[in-house]
This record gives sequence, C-alpha cells and structure tokens, in this order.
Amino acid sequence: MSLKKIKSALISVYYKDNLEPIVKLLAQNNVQIFSTGGTQKFIEDLGVEVTAVEDLTSYPSIFGGRVKTLHPKVFGGILYRRELADDQKQADEFEIPSIDLVIVDLYPFEETVASGAAEQDIIEKIDIGGISLIRAAAKNFKDVLIVSSREQYADVEQLLREKEGATELADRKLFAAKAFDMSSHYDSAIFNYFNGNGEVGSFKQSLRSKKVLRYGENPHQEGAYYGDLDSMLEKLNGKELSYNNLVDIDAAVSLIEEFDDTAFAILKHTNACGVATGSTVKEAYEKAFAADTVSAFGGVLITNKTMDKDAAEAMHSLFFEILIAPDFTEDALEVLKQKKNRILLKQQYKLNTKKQYKSLLNGVIEQDRDLKTDTFEDLKVVTKKAPAEEDKSALIFASKVAKHTKSNTIVLAKDGQLLASGVGQTSRVDALKQAIHKAKSFGFDLNGAVMASDAFFPFPDCVEIAHGEGIQSVIQPGGSIKDQDSIDFCDKNDMAMVFTGIRHFKH
Repeated sequence: MSLKKIKSALISVYYKDNLEPIVKLLAQNNVQIFSTGGTQKFIEDLGVEVTAVEDLTSYPSIFGGRVKTLHPKVFGGILYRRELADDQKQADEFEIPSIDLVIVDLYPFEETVASGAAEQDIIEKIDIGGISLIRAAAKNFKDVLIVSSREQYADVEQLLREKEGATELADRKLFAAKAFDMSSHYDSAIFNYFNGNGEVGSFKQSLRSKKVLRYGENPHQEGAYYGDLDSMLEKLNGKELSYNNLVDIDAAVSLIEEFDDTAFAILKHTNACGVATGSTVKEAYEKAFAADTVSAFGGVLITNKTMDKDAAEAMHSLFFEILIAPDFTEDALEVLKQKKNRILLKQQYKLNTKKQYKSLLNGVIEQDRDLKTDTFEDLKVVTKKAPAEEDKSALIFASKVAKHTKSNTIVLAKDGQLLASGVGQTSRVDALKQAIHKAKSFGFDLNGAVMASDAFFPFPDCVEIAHGEGIQSVIQPGGSIKDQDSIDFCDKNDMAMVFTGIRHFKH
C-alpha cells in the first residue's frame, strides 16, 4: 500500500457542520491550510493557522465574491502533475504550492429553486469556483484528494485518522468518482431549471439516493430505487419495501389523488379491485372491500383521510401487505401494528411530478403525467336521454377509476362504489364480460349501474351487452368513426351516454 502524505489543503465550504474535526486533524498533521471568506474565519476561530487565498494569489475577492479562487496559483497547485519534471519546474518558477487536499461544497442551487426564490437569487446560487475546484481536483486524483460534499465529512475524517493524514490512490480515485457524481448532478439540476419549457431536446435526470431492494419483479432479478422515498412516505411499521410494492404504491397514490371526498382503494398488481367513497374511512373501506373480497387478500390499501381506530378494527383481520394514509391516530396504530410485517406508510405530501419516464429498447421514453381528471363540465351528452344527476356523479367516479386501470378497461360503478372492472384485455368486449362476471360473482345487481371505458367503442357491441345487464348510463371519450352506431342503440333503448373527448389509455 503506497501512502501519500497530505501537506497542504484548500478548504472553502458553504456548510461548516461537522467540519471542525477534520480541520483539527489536519492541524495535528501539520498540514498547511488555505481558505476563503467565512470558512477562513471559521478555521481561525478554532485556533488553527490558516492562509487566506488572497495572500496566495495576491488578488482580492472581487465582484461580490463571484471570483475568489479562479487563479493559476490555486488551480495550478491542484492540477500540476507531481511526477512530471516540467510541471514541477513551472510550479517552482511561478511559486505555485502543491495542494493535496481540496474540501469544497457547492452553493445550494436546488434548495434555492425549491424555496420559490426570485430568479436573481437562484442565479447567484450557480457555483462557478466551487464546481471548477471539484473538477480540477478530481481530474488530478493521482495527487489530490477531493471532498465534494458535507455528506463525505465523516468518511474523510475516518480516513485521515486511520492513515494519519495520508491517502492511497484507491482512496483518491473513489472520492474523485463521488466528485464527478456531485458535479454532474449539479449541472443537471441547473440545466433542467433553464430548460423548464423543454425547448432543448435533451434527457437529463439525476437521482443520487440509491436504495437497494430485496430483488426486482422476481427473485432472480436485482432491483434498486433511486430517489428520496423517505421524504414522501414515512414507514411506521413493517418490513422493507420490495420492487413490486413500490410499483403498486405508485399506482395507489396516483389513484387516490383523484378524490376529494373520503375515499378508499384496494389494489392488486397496480389495478384497483375495490374503490369507494363514504362518509367515514370505515364506510369507504367496507364498500371497497365488498367489490372483491378475494383479490383484497395481500393487497395494497390506501385512503386520503386520517386512518382512525374504527377503520383499523374493520380491516385488521384482513391480510394485506401495505396501508397508506396521510395520517394515523394513535389508537389506530395500536391495532394495526399488532402484525409486525404489515407495512404502514404515512404519506407526507402528494405527488408533484409532471413527467413520467420508462426505459424502453435502448433508450428512455418520456411523457407528461395524465393530470386530466374528467369533470361535470367535460360531459357532453350525445344521446336523447341525459343522465340523471346521481348518474353523473357515478359516471365521474367510474371515469376516475378507469383512468388508473390497465387498458383495455371497462369499469362498472354505482353510488360511489366500484362494482367491478375488466382490466388489461385485448378486446374491450372481453373487458366488459370480465367486469360483468366479476360483479355478479360478488352479488352486485347491475340494474341502474354506470359503465366507463378508457377509450372509444369501435362498435356498438359493448353498449348492447351493457343494456342487457341493466346498465343505464355510459361515459367514454368518443372519437370512433362508428360513434353514431353506439349513440343510435342508446337512443332506441332509453340509455344515456356522454362523451368526454379525453382518452385515458394506461399501458
């Protein structure tokens, strides 16, 4: 193991938290320290000797601090190759000291954007000197150790203690990789801010937090999640989440956001097997569960209201994997936590993403999230008979469920309750037949129910079958060249049908 002693360091950071032990370790190892501004004062206040960068460069910090370290004596000290005689000769000629350690972090650009700050404040948080120092030190990892984030302070402190102020090549290369990860993430954030309208056709996404999952969709597949899951979902109980859990959670969270009234949904394999609204969480749950008491076993449950004790007791005997709610009462948690593997998630905020991505072939496809929810104003009555007011509410309810169900889909509903759905079928007729069979198997009377379709009917066969089961109102986007055939059938059979003009395919 070949160790390289650190003789000099440049420290210039925005965040000083946990920096003190490192500074003191460097001082104990007689490392010469260069610094700037607030960091310099911080080091001086620790009683540690420090040289101002201005004294090294013989140049002051100018333009309100925009230019401090951008000078050949700083970058030369980082970049010159110690093993090359010509580089060493030039360093001696221009009195450029070697800098063996660089500790620098970046202005908080993403945090400033997220705070809703004015554009000028955001622009001032685009780091120039810091990002340049990081890249220079990482490039010359053969000679220089780069610490590019306060997240690394604990690791570098341990490294300096264990190796008594020295590093080996593998250490420096690892920290260089972390530095380029940091700089590329930072640049991606800046690019996406400037390219908010998508005028530059380039795909750049950077997620630095990695969570290794038990496995992927199947045990022989590895899986990982990239993103800050903990900020959105606080786990209150249960085992670790799996790949399939996360896919179902995403579907559940997206579906429940469609509802303002108290609502409950039960999902299996991203499709809802039960959805209902009610005056209480317990009532909504019991209506949702009644839609499919078989598929609910092992399902993902979600509500948009606080989970209380009554609802908790109603569902406690059911085996389910996950329950998501915006909050839980203490007595509800006492009931639900009795099963240690049951995953309880507190949803801290709603989804705020506007784009969706998926790896496909040898690339990635991107689209806007389907943020359109059908409303009463969207309903265009195309039949002689208009739906009754209560049927309009049922139609909107059914449309919300259909939007989040795999295509081809048909949804049957009544009185704020999913009766059944046909999901992911290659034929819309098959989807309807599946829904009818399922509804009847759980004892539902389809007379007076409504039907929703995620896309238009190419033929009148679906409305013909629906009529035979007593379904009286239909919602669909319309747009088929044979729309009139379905309209004519409805008119002849006293059915109401509305068009929305919006298709909700979900592949």
